[in-house]
Amino acid sequence: MSIGIDTTLEMNSGHEIPLLGLGVFLAGAGQPTYDAVRAALDVGYRHIDTAAIYGNEEPVGQAIRDSGVPREEVFVTTKLWNDDQGYDKALAAFDRSLSRLGLDYVDLYLMHWPRAGTRLDSWRAMEKIHASGRAKSMGVSNFARKHLDELLAACEIPPAINQFELHPYLQQRDMADACAAHGIVVEAYCPLVRARKADDPVLKGIAAQTGRTWAQVLVRWSLQKGYVVLPKSSRQERIAENADVYGFSLSDEQMAALNGLEEDFRLAWNPNTID
Repeated sequence: MSIGIDTTLEMNSGHEIPLLGLGVFLAGAGQPTYDAVRAALDVGYRHIDTAAIYGNEEPVGQAIRDSGVPREEVFVTTKLWNDDQGYDKALAAFDRSLSRLGLDYVDLYLMHWPRAGTRLDSWRAMEKIHASGRAKSMGVSNFARKHLDELLAACEIPPAINQFELHPYLQQRDMADACAAHGIVVEAYCPLVRARKADDPVLKGIAAQTGRTWAQVLVRWSLQKGYVVLPKSSRQERIAENADVYGFSLSDEQMAALNGLEEDFRLAWNPNTID
Protein backbone atom coordinates (compact mmCIF):
# COMPACT_ATOMS: atom_id res chain seq x y z
CA MET A 1 0.00 0.00 0.00
CA SER A 2 1.32 3.42 -0.94
CA ILE A 3 0.97 5.82 1.96
CA GLY A 4 1.74 9.48 2.55
CA ILE A 5 1.42 12.04 5.29
CA ASP A 6 -2.19 12.63 4.22
CA THR A 7 -3.17 8.93 4.32
CA THR A 8 -6.16 8.19 6.54
CA LEU A 9 -7.84 5.10 7.93
CA GLU A 10 -11.60 4.71 8.21
CA MET A 11 -12.90 3.96 11.70
CA ASN A 12 -16.05 2.08 12.65
CA SER A 13 -17.64 5.47 13.40
CA GLY A 14 -17.55 6.25 9.68
CA HIS A 15 -14.94 8.98 10.15
CA GLU A 16 -11.34 8.87 9.00
CA ILE A 17 -8.22 9.33 11.11
CA PRO A 18 -4.80 10.31 9.72
CA LEU A 19 -2.27 7.51 10.19
CA LEU A 20 0.40 9.91 11.47
CA GLY A 21 -0.22 12.20 14.42
CA LEU A 22 1.71 14.43 16.78
CA GLY A 23 1.57 13.50 20.44
CA VAL A 24 2.03 16.38 22.90
CA PHE A 25 2.49 14.44 26.14
CA LEU A 26 5.23 16.18 28.18
CA ALA A 27 5.50 18.90 25.54
CA GLY A 28 4.94 21.45 28.29
CA ALA A 29 2.18 23.97 28.78
CA GLY A 30 2.08 27.23 26.87
CA GLN A 31 4.64 28.17 24.26
CA PRO A 32 6.48 24.83 23.83
CA THR A 33 3.25 23.03 22.92
CA TYR A 34 2.06 25.92 20.78
CA ASP A 35 5.33 25.92 18.83
CA ALA A 36 5.31 22.13 18.42
CA VAL A 37 1.77 22.09 17.03
CA ARG A 38 2.47 24.97 14.66
CA ALA A 39 5.64 23.24 13.43
CA ALA A 40 3.75 19.99 12.89
CA LEU A 41 0.95 21.63 10.95
CA ASP A 42 3.50 23.52 8.85
CA VAL A 43 5.17 20.29 7.69
CA GLY A 44 1.88 18.55 6.92
CA TYR A 45 0.65 16.80 10.04
CA ARG A 46 -3.12 16.89 10.27
CA HIS A 47 -3.59 14.96 13.50
CA ILE A 48 -2.89 16.32 17.00
CA ASP A 49 -3.27 14.20 20.16
CA THR A 50 -3.60 15.85 23.57
CA ALA A 51 -5.35 15.10 26.88
CA ALA A 52 -6.79 16.93 29.85
CA ILE A 53 -4.05 15.62 32.14
CA TYR A 54 -1.32 16.96 29.84
CA GLY A 55 -2.29 20.51 30.80
CA ASN A 56 -1.83 21.83 27.27
CA GLU A 57 -5.24 21.77 25.60
CA GLU A 58 -5.29 25.59 25.45
CA PRO A 59 -2.07 26.02 23.43
CA VAL A 60 -3.09 23.13 21.16
CA GLY A 61 -6.36 24.86 20.29
CA GLN A 62 -4.69 28.25 19.89
CA ALA A 63 -2.04 26.83 17.57
CA ILE A 64 -4.69 25.20 15.40
CA ARG A 65 -6.68 28.42 15.16
CA ASP A 66 -3.58 30.46 14.35
CA SER A 67 -2.20 28.03 11.79
CA GLY A 68 -4.49 29.01 8.94
CA VAL A 69 -5.30 25.33 8.34
CA PRO A 70 -9.08 24.90 8.12
CA ARG A 71 -10.48 23.32 11.27
CA GLU A 72 -12.11 20.49 9.33
CA GLU A 73 -8.68 19.43 8.02
CA VAL A 74 -7.16 18.91 11.49
CA PHE A 75 -8.01 15.78 13.45
CA VAL A 76 -8.00 16.62 17.17
CA THR A 77 -8.00 14.10 20.01
CA THR A 78 -8.31 14.73 23.73
CA LYS A 79 -8.95 12.41 26.66
CA LEU A 80 -10.99 11.95 29.82
CA TRP A 81 -8.75 11.71 32.90
CA ASN A 82 -9.28 9.27 35.78
CA ASP A 83 -10.31 11.89 38.36
CA ASP A 84 -13.14 12.98 36.05
CA GLN A 85 -14.63 9.55 35.47
CA GLY A 86 -18.25 8.72 36.24
CA TYR A 87 -21.33 9.78 34.29
CA ASP A 88 -21.91 13.36 35.47
CA LYS A 89 -18.25 14.12 36.06
CA ALA A 90 -17.33 12.94 32.58
CA LEU A 91 -19.93 15.18 30.96
CA ALA A 92 -18.58 18.19 32.86
CA ALA A 93 -14.97 17.26 32.11
CA PHE A 94 -15.64 17.15 28.39
CA ASP A 95 -17.19 20.61 28.51
CA ARG A 96 -14.05 21.91 30.20
CA SER A 97 -11.78 20.27 27.63
CA LEU A 98 -13.75 21.71 24.74
CA SER A 99 -13.63 25.15 26.37
CA ARG A 100 -9.87 24.96 26.89
CA LEU A 101 -9.36 23.87 23.30
CA GLY A 102 -11.61 26.67 22.08
CA LEU A 103 -13.22 24.33 19.56
CA ASP A 104 -16.81 23.44 18.74
CA TYR A 105 -16.03 19.72 18.60
CA VAL A 106 -13.23 17.18 18.82
CA ASP A 107 -12.68 14.47 16.28
CA LEU A 108 -11.91 11.82 18.90
CA TYR A 109 -12.56 11.61 22.63
CA LEU A 110 -10.79 8.84 24.53
CA MET A 111 -11.19 7.38 27.98
CA HIS A 112 -7.59 7.73 29.13
CA TRP A 113 -7.48 4.70 31.47
CA PRO A 114 -9.90 1.86 32.36
CA ARG A 115 -10.58 3.12 35.88
CA ALA A 116 -12.19 0.41 37.99
CA GLY A 117 -15.77 1.06 39.11
CA THR A 118 -16.41 4.05 36.84
CA ARG A 119 -15.43 3.11 33.30
CA LEU A 120 -18.82 1.87 32.14
CA ASP A 121 -20.60 4.95 33.52
CA SER A 122 -17.96 7.10 31.86
CA TRP A 123 -18.58 5.35 28.55
CA ARG A 124 -22.33 6.05 28.82
CA ALA A 125 -21.48 9.72 29.21
CA MET A 126 -19.19 9.53 26.19
CA GLU A 127 -21.99 7.96 24.16
CA LYS A 128 -24.17 10.95 25.06
CA ILE A 129 -21.38 13.36 24.05
CA HIS A 130 -20.98 11.49 20.77
CA ALA A 131 -24.73 11.71 20.11
CA SER A 132 -24.54 15.47 20.53
CA GLY A 133 -22.01 15.69 17.68
CA ARG A 134 -19.37 17.36 19.84
CA ALA A 135 -17.14 14.26 19.65
CA LYS A 136 -17.20 12.81 16.14
CA SER A 137 -15.71 9.51 17.31
CA MET A 138 -14.82 8.00 20.66
CA GLY A 139 -12.52 5.35 21.93
CA VAL A 140 -10.34 4.11 24.75
CA SER A 141 -6.72 4.26 25.79
CA ASN A 142 -4.65 1.79 27.79
CA PHE A 143 -7.39 -0.86 27.75
CA ALA A 144 -6.27 -4.44 28.25
CA ARG A 145 -8.15 -7.32 26.67
CA LYS A 146 -10.38 -7.87 29.73
CA HIS A 147 -11.41 -4.20 29.81
CA LEU A 148 -12.21 -4.20 26.12
CA ASP A 149 -14.29 -7.37 26.39
CA GLU A 150 -16.24 -5.89 29.32
CA LEU A 151 -16.95 -2.68 27.42
CA LEU A 152 -17.99 -4.42 24.22
CA ALA A 153 -20.48 -6.53 26.18
CA ALA A 154 -22.09 -3.47 27.77
CA CYS A 155 -21.87 -0.60 25.30
CA GLU A 156 -24.35 0.65 22.73
CA ILE A 157 -21.61 2.16 20.57
CA PRO A 158 -18.28 0.31 20.34
CA PRO A 159 -14.99 2.19 20.63
CA ALA A 160 -13.44 3.28 17.35
CA ILE A 161 -9.88 3.31 18.73
CA ASN A 162 -7.76 1.67 21.38
CA GLN A 163 -4.62 3.73 21.99
CA PHE A 164 -1.90 1.88 23.88
CA GLU A 165 1.86 1.55 24.15
CA LEU A 166 3.11 -0.27 21.08
CA HIS A 167 6.51 -0.64 19.43
CA PRO A 168 8.73 -3.55 18.31
CA TYR A 169 9.82 -4.15 21.92
CA LEU A 170 6.21 -4.34 23.19
CA GLN A 171 3.96 -5.55 20.38
CA GLN A 172 0.89 -6.57 22.43
CA ARG A 173 -0.19 -8.94 19.67
CA ASP A 174 -3.17 -10.34 21.56
CA MET A 175 -4.56 -6.84 22.08
CA ALA A 176 -3.91 -5.85 18.48
CA ASP A 177 -5.62 -9.03 17.23
CA ALA A 178 -8.64 -8.40 19.47
CA CYS A 179 -8.97 -4.87 18.13
CA ALA A 180 -8.77 -6.12 14.54
CA ALA A 181 -11.43 -8.75 15.24
CA HIS A 182 -13.85 -6.05 16.44
CA GLY A 183 -13.04 -3.42 13.81
CA ILE A 184 -11.24 -1.20 16.33
CA VAL A 185 -8.29 0.83 15.08
CA VAL A 186 -4.99 0.33 16.90
CA GLU A 187 -3.22 3.57 17.82
CA ALA A 188 0.40 3.30 18.97
CA TYR A 189 1.90 5.62 21.56
CA CYS A 190 5.55 5.62 22.64
CA PRO A 191 6.46 4.37 19.13
CA LEU A 192 10.00 5.70 19.55
CA VAL A 193 10.44 3.90 22.90
CA ARG A 194 11.55 7.31 24.29
CA ALA A 195 14.92 6.70 22.59
CA ARG A 196 15.67 3.89 25.06
CA LYS A 197 16.49 1.49 22.20
CA ALA A 198 18.31 3.89 19.88
CA ASP A 199 21.50 1.84 20.20
CA ASP A 200 19.90 -1.53 19.50
CA PRO A 201 22.14 -3.16 16.86
CA VAL A 202 19.21 -4.56 14.88
CA LEU A 203 17.53 -1.16 14.76
CA LYS A 204 20.79 0.62 13.92
CA GLY A 205 21.51 -1.92 11.19
CA ILE A 206 18.16 -1.38 9.50
CA ALA A 207 18.61 2.38 9.78
CA ALA A 208 21.96 2.05 8.01
CA GLN A 209 20.48 -0.21 5.31
CA THR A 210 17.69 2.25 4.55
CA GLY A 211 19.70 5.43 4.97
CA ARG A 212 17.24 6.61 7.59
CA THR A 213 17.33 7.33 11.31
CA TRP A 214 16.37 4.80 13.95
CA ALA A 215 13.32 6.94 14.76
CA GLN A 216 12.13 6.93 11.15
CA VAL A 217 12.51 3.15 11.05
CA LEU A 218 10.32 2.78 14.14
CA VAL A 219 7.62 5.11 12.78
CA ARG A 220 7.68 3.27 9.46
CA TRP A 221 7.32 -0.09 11.23
CA SER A 222 4.08 1.09 12.87
CA LEU A 223 2.74 2.48 9.60
CA GLN A 224 3.45 -0.73 7.71
CA LYS A 225 1.71 -2.71 10.46
CA GLY A 226 -1.40 -0.62 9.73
CA TYR A 227 -1.35 1.25 13.04
CA VAL A 228 -2.07 4.90 13.66
CA VAL A 229 1.17 6.20 15.16
CA LEU A 230 1.89 9.13 17.49
CA PRO A 231 5.57 10.07 17.64
CA LYS A 232 6.16 12.79 20.21
CA SER A 233 8.62 15.64 20.01
CA SER A 234 8.67 19.34 20.80
CA ARG A 235 11.71 20.01 18.61
CA GLN A 236 10.94 21.33 15.14
CA GLU A 237 13.65 19.29 13.42
CA ARG A 238 12.52 16.07 15.10
CA ILE A 239 8.89 16.75 14.24
CA ALA A 240 9.90 17.09 10.58
CA GLU A 241 12.14 14.00 10.76
CA ASN A 242 9.35 11.86 12.21
CA ALA A 243 7.10 12.85 9.30
CA ASP A 244 9.74 12.12 6.65
CA VAL A 245 8.91 8.42 6.48
CA TYR A 246 7.27 8.09 3.08
CA GLY A 247 10.22 8.00 0.68
CA PHE A 248 11.19 4.48 1.68
CA SER A 249 9.69 1.22 2.88
CA LEU A 250 10.91 -1.63 5.04
CA SER A 251 11.43 -4.96 3.29
CA ASP A 252 9.77 -8.16 4.46
CA GLU A 253 13.11 -9.21 5.94
CA GLN A 254 13.51 -5.92 7.81
CA MET A 255 9.94 -6.09 9.14
CA ALA A 256 10.58 -9.66 10.30
CA ALA A 257 13.76 -8.56 12.09
CA LEU A 258 11.85 -5.79 13.87
CA ASN A 259 9.01 -8.17 14.71
CA GLY A 260 11.62 -10.36 16.38
CA LEU A 261 12.56 -7.67 18.91
CA GLU A 262 9.62 -8.37 21.23
CA GLU A 263 10.72 -8.40 24.87
CA ASP A 264 7.66 -7.12 26.80
CA PHE A 265 9.52 -3.86 27.41
CA ARG A 266 7.10 -1.36 28.95
CA LEU A 267 7.59 2.34 29.49
CA ALA A 268 4.08 3.01 30.82
CA TRP A 269 2.09 1.44 33.64
CA ASN A 270 0.72 -2.02 32.79
CA PRO A 271 -3.10 -1.79 32.50
CA ASN A 272 -3.41 -5.52 33.14
CA THR A 273 -2.95 -4.67 36.84
CA ILE A 274 -6.29 -2.80 36.85
CA ASP A 275 -9.35 -4.88 37.80
